[in-house]
Amino acid sequence: MKAPDFWSRPNASLGKLLSPLGCAYRLAGTFNKSFVKPAHVHAKVLCVGNLVAGGTGKTPVALAVAACLQRDDWAFLTRGYGGRLAGPVHVAPKFHTPADVGDEALLLARAGPTWVARDRAAGALAAIEGGANLIIMDDGFQNPSLQKDISFVVIDGETGFGNGQLIPAGPLREPVATGLARADAVIIVGNDRADIAKTLPPSLPIFTGHILPETDRTTWAGRRVVAFAGIGRPGKFFDTLTAMECDVIATHSFADHHPFTDAEIAHICVEAKALDAVPVTTEKDAVRLPDAFRDRIETLPVAFVWDDAVALTDFLTDRTG
Repeated sequence: MKAPDFWSRPNASLGKLLSPLGCAYRLAGTFNKSFVKPAHVHAKVLCVGNLVAGGTGKTPVALAVAACLQRDDWAFLTRGYGGRLAGPVHVAPKFHTPADVGDEALLLARAGPTWVARDRAAGALAAIEGGANLIIMDDGFQNPSLQKDISFVVIDGETGFGNGQLIPAGPLREPVATGLARADAVIIVGNDRADIAKTLPPSLPIFTGHILPETDRTTWAGRRVVAFAGIGRPGKFFDTLTAMECDVIATHSFADHHPFTDAEIAHICVEAKALDAVPVTTEKDAVRLPDAFRDRIETLPVAFVWDDAVALTDFLTDRTG
């Protein structure tokens, strides 16, 4: 889905109008959790989640967390949003498609063992059978079915908590105070323009970093591009290209996890050719491209880079040791 504009505007009338539905959403979530007893497994469970719907950078952060671990007996666990397989299934990038396991699972599987399971507890058990002693959950902070040992809440430094209201009146999956009470640390992505750090409990550890291109600016500067993206916030990708000094001729925004059709990508390729430009998208979007167009689209790889990787590594070593 695409986040509505009013989710970022605290005084928007539509958000206020929908606030009773947000209250109903909160009550439904509380009611459902009251009937669930979290499963305990014989492995550490580390959750990388958030409090809002989409667009915070959870998957790049999960990859960056894994890279800081001083051990190799870990595995990713994700729901496989957009995929048809309920799991548990061990993701095989050469075999599975986004239609099978979702786009994020394929990205995670490039970095390490990855399991997809709608039943998180069953997925954790499958990963443990596969040799994992540490489970890194990409999302699932609001899912009560599996007991977490460490929970990171990822927050976008620009948008923060949006208008502060719950879905559908705003972007929040749960009240901020309720979520932060279960967090072991917060990770702020990008510059803290929303002054998030000032609103957090003083005792809550804060780690920061930025999602940055992995390629040299000089290889992209001056290039004419037609950019498209189906992620939580496509505008962030377009801004990155501009910061790389690309000449962004046209942009196309799609909903998060959008399954691209041949016709849609063909149109973008024709447009790019007519404008003497290169069609470019994100790595997450690239895994959802129709096979016939994969060689015709360029990607801009990015990664989450810690401002203080040593501090994060020390924190992980202390908590997972």
